[in-house]
Amino acid sequence: MFLDYVALVALIFVGLTLFYGVIVVHDIPYEIAVHRNHPHQDAIHAAGWVSLFTLHVLWPFLWIWAMLYREDRGWGFTVKNNEMDALRERIAQLEAQHQKTQTKPSTAE
Repeated sequence: MFLDYVALVALIFVGLTLFYGVIVVHDIPYEIAVHRNHPHQDAIHAAGWVSLFTLHVLWPFLWIWAMLYREDRGWGFTVKNNEMDALRERIAQLEAQHQKTQTKPSTAE
């Protein structure tokens, strides 16, 4: 009789561990999004819960969606504007320097 209760407690423990383990695993994309300061954190979190009811089909896509964005480079498809502005400024400096060398009279004549 005692072993029946031990088995019952073990079954309840394993069931609760699996239940909460699945929930924790499905929050991984949301945690990644929070860590990366993703602009769609709430949508990723909601889609994670929806994924629990769709046989986990959405979960790999949520992982990819959360990993796409990084705060330092955004979505990664464009160069940041400050880098472009620095390049434009450097080109303007080089063009001005080139104009100065072009307009100087040569001393060899």
